[in-house]
Amino acid sequence: MHSDTRSPTGRTTVVGDAPAPAHPGGGRALATLRWVFVGFAGLNLALLSNGSDVPPLRLMAVLGYAAAVVLSVVAALGGPERGRRITIVLHLAMAVLQFVFSIPVSVALLGIPLSVAILALSRPRFPRMSPRARRVWLTLHVGFSVGWLGVALTMTTLAVTAVATDSHPVRHGAYELLRVVDLAAAIPSMFLSILTGLVVSLGTKWGLVRHWWVIAKFAVSVSIPLVAGTVESALADELALRTADPAAGVGGAGAALTACLGGFTVALWAATILSVFKPWGRTRWGRAADARERGERRGIPVDRPAAPVRVARSHRDAVT
Repeated sequence: MHSDTRSPTGRTTVVGDAPAPAHPGGGRALATLRWVFVGFAGLNLALLSNGSDVPPLRLMAVLGYAAAVVLSVVAALGGPERGRRITIVLHLAMAVLQFVFSIPVSVALLGIPLSVAILALSRPRFPRMSPRARRVWLTLHVGFSVGWLGVALTMTTLAVTAVATDSHPVRHGAYELLRVVDLAAAIPSMFLSILTGLVVSLGTKWGLVRHWWVIAKFAVSVSIPLVAGTVESALADELALRTADPAAGVGGAGAALTACLGGFTVALWAATILSVFKPWGRTRWGRAADARERGERRGIPVDRPAAPVRVARSHRDAVT
């Protein structure tokens, strides 16, 4: 149906029915990714059942993925708004927990970008933190991020030392120490930096997908553990074992590990630069969120998009 209204100039304005609001929670793409994640979690459960190393973390991963399967199914089969809320809480947790789950099963790292994609499609909205809470979380995020960069520099230095030295004890000791730093410092720093970064982005005006620099920084932060878990850790373990033999050389693996760690250092410096300069402006999601918030402040309903408006040139053209 259409209704006509008269403008002050005597022309007729025809207002059509407003289109239905978008499907809550991302629509068909989100529904597909939910089921993809269910399959991914099932794959990890199968892989976890065939190992025996790191029993406490393995049990934690089994329980985590089992709970994720159940909650994903509930979210997919429940109502749109309820499913959206369950999805947001679940994948906020899984985006971080899968760092830990990747210790007994490295393929769990691939679930991190999957959880982030599901989270972004769910369009989460969180209350803004108070100024005091923001300062606390921002301080934690800066501290852990600086620590992560320091650890990356330390590991790069150890890798360069191992390749450059002619002393077998120094070479083997450097690789052994590198493995210790990786487990004891790199993984916790990485985990806590990304966790606090998520809290700061979601609890402040910056958001997770509102600004291009935040997306770029988050992509850098997530890509490092993906490469570390699949490439860097394997190289470090191999070189620590190989150099136990005084006659063994490092070969191409030494150069590959050095390049990998050097790349991490450069990437973390790039993330630091992004945090300071904040380039590129807002994304289309950010612009839409800004418009929605301006409408809320003016008391304009935000659940219905603006109705299409057509202005007729004369009374003859009016549609009733």
